[in-house]
Amino acid sequence: MQLTFLGATGTVTGSKYLLQHNSTQVLVDCGLFQGYKQLRLRNWQSLPIPVDEIDAVVLTHAHLDHSGYLPVLVRNGFRGPIYATAATCELVRILLLDSGRLQEEEADYANRRGYSKHHPAQALYTEEEAKRALAHLRPLELHHSVEIVDGLQVYLRSAGHILGAATVEINAGDQTIVFSGDLGRPNDPIMRAPELIENADILLVESTYGDRQHPKEAPETYLANVINQTLLRHGITLVPSFAVGRAQLLMYYLYALKREHRIPDIPVYLNSPMASDTTALYQRFHQEHRLSAEECAAMCRSTHIIRTVDESKHLDQLRDPAVIIAASGMATGGRVLHHLKALAPNPRNTLLFSGFQAGGTRGADIIAGVRTIRMHGEDVPIRAQVSAMESLSAHADADEIMQWLRGFKRPPRHTFVVHGEPHAADTLRRRISLELGWSVSVSEHLETVEL
Repeated sequence: MQLTFLGATGTVTGSKYLLQHNSTQVLVDCGLFQGYKQLRLRNWQSLPIPVDEIDAVVLTHAHLDHSGYLPVLVRNGFRGPIYATAATCELVRILLLDSGRLQEEEADYANRRGYSKHHPAQALYTEEEAKRALAHLRPLELHHSVEIVDGLQVYLRSAGHILGAATVEINAGDQTIVFSGDLGRPNDPIMRAPELIENADILLVESTYGDRQHPKEAPETYLANVINQTLLRHGITLVPSFAVGRAQLLMYYLYALKREHRIPDIPVYLNSPMASDTTALYQRFHQEHRLSAEECAAMCRSTHIIRTVDESKHLDQLRDPAVIIAASGMATGGRVLHHLKALAPNPRNTLLFSGFQAGGTRGADIIAGVRTIRMHGEDVPIRAQVSAMESLSAHADADEIMQWLRGFKRPPRHTFVVHGEPHAADTLRRRISLELGWSVSVSEHLETVEL
């Protein structure tokens, strides 16, 4: 049996792990690379394996860095099933269609404005190609062992993080391989804690926050302070946000802060049809999170949902204080770019980044203090206040990852640290080695190991 690391090594994007067992091949996760250009260029390169020989795909969760390459995989010849939890399947439908549509819109916009270096600019995949990929989705239940190909059984457990997220256990003969996916936090106000796992022969563990702890300050306190300070300047708070998970957590906190009179009853706009569709799924899959149906409904009522392009353009003309939540979380694309162009040059406003910013993204550059940012062929000045709110992260921090690892009753034969930038991954490797005494290494891109 062999394992090949096709992504999420040295970076937090592009998750893809190929497991080869006898004559079968299973891909765990199928994500897009994001951030630095040299990473994004990998999305346009062929995988170093014949795609039509992959028998099945298993997804840990729906975020595009774990699912966004599926339309390319299907276009290039993949014909097998794509397994995931039911909630992940529903979220993938929303995310992939939106991703294909956005890529088409951005390519068209670049061609009309003439700022692309490619002539003509092209989408990595289209909305129609995303639809074709969705036909391969096959939902799996948690806590049920299912043989997905000859000789390989899959068992899914809740990973917290976002709706539908799962750890993936693959049993092959007498070996058990566990993929952590993205681990959630034990005390998240919406998602339940990730389930503990007792045994694995081989473990792949994420390390997004492997070199740091989340701030101890309550997220709602930080959020209230930023909004109230912006109000004193009569400004607007713009929050780039992931549409799945992060947007719903922000909606919940803003609803709670208004209810407790910790912020005024100012308008809150959710400018992401995808995020609003996602929010409806929280009500449908209510058994998978901590919120009651009444709390879900109340946080939706306290937010103005923006759906049309005209409504989105109107937000850029706002003159009164407000909070705008818009995708994407790292400002890599989508409607938030138009809001940044309108709001970032004004020092009265605040740009509030609410989660991890991968290196090479606009979000990471803005937090690092750049004076201008390139968008749609223009250099936009950054004069607004910039705040980074890591305490809102849906990822376990270093201590929380170690707490999860201590749930194993015996050490895995070997642990591979993945899904982290170099310092984070190596810091977590050292902690696992020193504190737990496990055999552990940091994986490298395109590395193949014998299990």
